[in-house]
Amino acid sequence: MKEVGRTLLVALGAAGAVLVGAALEDIFYVPPDHPAIQYAERPSRDPVALLQQRLDSGQVKLDRAPNGWGYLPAILKQLGISVDSQVLVFSKTSIQTEHIGPATPRAIYFSDNASVGFVRDGMLELSGVDPEQGVFFYTLDPEAAEHPRFGRDDSCLRCHQGPPTLGVPGLMVSSIRPQTEGSGEGHGSSYVTDDRVSLADRWGGWYVTGTTGSQAHLGNNTNLVDPVHPGGPMEGTQNITNLSKFFDTSRYLAPTSDVVALMTLEHQVRMTNLITRIGWDARIALHDQSHGGKLDDDARQKIDGEIEEMLPYMLFAGEAPLSGPVAGVSSFARTFAARGPRDRKGRSLRDFDLRTRLFKYPLSYMIYSDAFDAMPGIVRDRVYQRLYEILSGKDQNKPFDRLSAEDRRAIFEIVGETKHNLPPYWRAG
Repeated sequence: MKEVGRTLLVALGAAGAVLVGAALEDIFYVPPDHPAIQYAERPSRDPVALLQQRLDSGQVKLDRAPNGWGYLPAILKQLGISVDSQVLVFSKTSIQTEHIGPATPRAIYFSDNASVGFVRDGMLELSGVDPEQGVFFYTLDPEAAEHPRFGRDDSCLRCHQGPPTLGVPGLMVSSIRPQTEGSGEGHGSSYVTDDRVSLADRWGGWYVTGTTGSQAHLGNNTNLVDPVHPGGPMEGTQNITNLSKFFDTSRYLAPTSDVVALMTLEHQVRMTNLITRIGWDARIALHDQSHGGKLDDDARQKIDGEIEEMLPYMLFAGEAPLSGPVAGVSSFARTFAARGPRDRKGRSLRDFDLRTRLFKYPLSYMIYSDAFDAMPGIVRDRVYQRLYEILSGKDQNKPFDRLSAEDRRAIFEIVGETKHNLPPYWRAG
């Protein structure tokens, strides 16, 4: 992998990005070379690695597209990534700074377990989630041969493993704060955002298409300077449904940077990092501190504590509320929800609310991910137990007290009908 891999994909911020504080962020580094992990040694089973295997065996062939897109459309098709997931970032916080700017933003496309970054006249940047090992990073030269090969280099971890990613190889969505005066182009410091951050503090350095009503955000402001002198949104940057006044959208696969896709990506990135981090810690503890396949008390308490940190995020307990409707302009909200699964009443954890919160049924759809299912049994069993206690109403304590009885019942029923391998007591309940 070339140097670009160091600041791959949605990691807009430098390694020193500022975070919403939490205990899991306090750990800078979980050793990837631990015998229970062997991140660099074990072959990855992430979607990009599996695509490379299909390419090497001749099962598939990637065709080049015109208009400077190269292998991008073919790769998206093979990875099952929809074009309507496109979001656009123009801040110069990637190693490919010479190719990125307001007139040439970086496009990011994503599914539940893979992402592709497209830079005009630059490298393709890819990431894939291995169910056990977490995120792996790749690049593809735009001049790649007829038989392209995705280059992997763990030097990417210099930026992609640290507090912003909970100490494991992971991704970030971050923002830089714009100012309404001045014309500087430096990005200063960045800070990580997810669904716990209010819209007012999100998306500096991003294009955002869609409507948020009176809820202002930092997107579409191309006048970016150091956040030491912050300012608010500029006139003409809110409720943008057409980006053609900013740059030539015909040079991209879609003319949008959908607000709903961006909000979904923010949630998904942290959820992926949480699953990876707790899975790693549990595997290390089982290797180092287990006795007859069971953890000692200290290790058990540590893992249980981490699970208690993940559960509120899974249930959107700390989500910043919306004060009015949000709507995208692409088909993302429709196609994302259509992926289900759905219960007998037609309900899905992928259904959006977009009036007072992101999702109609506030439990992360990432519970269906291969990474969730691949977590060690001691983690998965505890998560199921705690979800059962919370959703059945047995646990009414903070931070779950904001979950209504109606929400708990709906989520309980949806999960009960759509999630495989649930414990028997869940079905009986």
